[in-house]
Amino acid sequence: MSVEAPPNLKVDLADASRRLESASAWDILRWSVETFGPKLTMATAFGPEGCAILHMLSHVDPDHQVRVFNLDTGYQFPETLRLRDRIAERYGIEVELVGADTTVAQFEAANGGPVYSKEPDRCCFERKIVPLRRAVVGYDAWISSIRADQSADRARADVVGWDAKFDLVKVNPLLRWSRRDVWAFVVANAIPYNPLHDQGYPSIGCWPCTRAVAEGETDERAGRWAGQAKTECGLHSLDSSQL
Repeated sequence: MSVEAPPNLKVDLADASRRLESASAWDILRWSVETFGPKLTMATAFGPEGCAILHMLSHVDPDHQVRVFNLDTGYQFPETLRLRDRIAERYGIEVELVGADTTVAQFEAANGGPVYSKEPDRCCFERKIVPLRRAVVGYDAWISSIRADQSADRARADVVGWDAKFDLVKVNPLLRWSRRDVWAFVVANAIPYNPLHDQGYPSIGCWPCTRAVAEGETDERAGRWAGQAKTECGLHSLDSSQL
């Protein structure tokens, strides 16, 4: 991944990432808001990491100049969508729902049934990656809630770097946090979170491709695309085939 921003951004990403490597998530977010202002956006799936960032963002960006959106694939759990309402009530942050070009019914009718069971990569591409590309047009940077310890691709990310897949700067405030760090922060601040986490779902995506983890499974993403080689939806993958 390149660490050079386009000339019009006037931001040295390599230098910024070095300076922010040991900074707190609060300071990384504060730098992001000050640097990019209304040209900064955030995508959230309402995981505990995303909810933690929204808590911080409500303090760092009290005027809500940062647009926050959720990629509504049409397959989200009802609990996930209800959490969106709880976030709005708690923080005054209205998370925009960004959908695909077609409804689930139209998508499945055009493809002879559910695509997630036959071509999960294409389903993610059309229901998440394409809408995200559309959603970030006109923005200079986006905030993600990935952690380096979640996957091999995420471990290769920088705190601040150029996202060639979506043509904008990517900021990862929680990159150096652990799962324990996230939950300690959520509990300490009474942050709203998805109740499915209390039912054996450490990582939550679309309902057809997410299950509770089994006893003895230590990988928090073991319930995502279980039984398949797939481990990422593609948003945070470094796979150039999806560029």
